[in-house]
Amino acid sequence: MPEPVRTSCTVAKTHGNCFEALTGEQKTLLEKKQVEVYFKKGETIIKYGAFATHVISVCEGLVKVYMEEKDKKLILKIMGPGNLLGLSSLNEREEVFQNSATAYKDTIVKLIDINTFKQFIRENGYFAEQIISILSENANLINNRFFCLTHRQSYGRLADTLLCLSNRVFKADKFHLDLTRKEIAELAGMSTESVIRILKKFQDENLIDISGRVIEIKDNEALQRICNLG
Repeated sequence: MPEPVRTSCTVAKTHGNCFEALTGEQKTLLEKKQVEVYFKKGETIIKYGAFATHVISVCEGLVKVYMEEKDKKLILKIMGPGNLLGLSSLNEREEVFQNSATAYKDTIVKLIDINTFKQFIRENGYFAEQIISILSENANLINNRFFCLTHRQSYGRLADTLLCLSNRVFKADKFHLDLTRKEIAELAGMSTESVIRILKKFQDENLIDISGRVIEIKDNEALQRICNLG
């Protein structure tokens, strides 16, 4: 069996609707204990150090989860619809959010009362199993990302980021990317200048096509080879 390739991808997998594991009575309670909120691009959804009163379910849009110190940021992952934010605050010893999150584009989320969420975990073993699976997947994503950021070259990181956006977020070879070159650089753990230079090289080599904010993956296999080789 071939050794699995580590990926620096920052895009969390969609885990479907874990709330289907709830009983009818629990689903009724969930409806009463959640509220839908709209965030414009750039608005803060959660802030590091703020009291964790809710778990956040992403319904539409794209969310950046990151750690920050002064003017420095380290992106941990980006999340699309079907993902949950704030799970690290379920620990009984942690009463505040452990990272920050902002809307990468206009986003709709549902804020779920954290005490109700904890109640479901205590009462429903199958639901608890789904949450453990999500936490495990997120931990693996972040661990692999840190490994690749220290061992993979910039070409491999950017190729990986483009493939992740294509395969996990937009699910298409051609997509409209509402991110600046600086924001793409944050995702790939690179400088903005390097992103601009490598995107042009990828385009010159006919691996991708860029027209304004529209990106088309033209040679998926070649980008995957670059990603694997680092």
